[in-house]
Amino acid sequence: MGDRDFSGKGVLVTGAGSGIGRGIAAAFTREGAAVAVVDLHRDRTEETVRVLDGGPGRAVAVPGDVRTAEGVDRIVEEATRRLGQVDVLVNDAGVYPNCPVVEMPEDQWDDVMDTNLKGTFLMSRAVARRMIARGQGGHIVNIASGAYKSARRGASHYCASKAGIVMFSKVLAQELAEHRIHVNVVSPGLIDVGRRADVNPGYRETLMTTIPWGRMGQPSEIAAAVLFLASPGAEYITGTVLDVDGGSSAGRFFLPYSRG
Repeated sequence: MGDRDFSGKGVLVTGAGSGIGRGIAAAFTREGAAVAVVDLHRDRTEETVRVLDGGPGRAVAVPGDVRTAEGVDRIVEEATRRLGQVDVLVNDAGVYPNCPVVEMPEDQWDDVMDTNLKGTFLMSRAVARRMIARGQGGHIVNIASGAYKSARRGASHYCASKAGIVMFSKVLAQELAEHRIHVNVVSPGLIDVGRRADVNPGYRETLMTTIPWGRMGQPSEIAAAVLFLASPGAEYITGTVLDVDGGSSAGRFFLPYSRG
């Protein structure tokens, strides 16, 4: 099997109803995988499956809630039944409201943590248990964000959840290494997911000045990094974070030269 051939592999992608998650699901189906498209919203899972229909792989809609153990058990049970087995788990489900700490309602904090961080834990635990029982190794790729290492106002819950995902993944990589289960993180920068209306234009324009590559990324570019980390070409990679951000994490690109 080539590095980018996932024929016969079962892949479960959370948050695949739109945006980056949909792009990841599309990439795996193009490479022949059977993909469980997971999202809280049934209509979004079904729309993703329609969009992906006709590729060499196949996609199935598995709506479900990653915030509870019961919801996760149902997701993994159905995905395993419909795919045969889960060889690759991609945890992309996430929410990112914006609110200063002193104004933040407790339920908003809880929702971000439950979806982004607890959901990653619950899904990883459930799938890893099955991978261990099967004894054939596997791959878990968790989606973080540049927010895991770069704070911004209004995003205390989001930044904390993404930082938590990174450290959780590093610990999990150590614990699962004896079972030959890889655990890695892809950290996207500013990605064009089409939802322009809910983003402050000033925020987006300012952030653009920090990107050496001079443009937003595409979901397909995040997907390419995920496919690499789930491939045989990444056999000796586990517990790492791959920044896919056009160079924005390299430093203060927005500054002029210090001397004229």
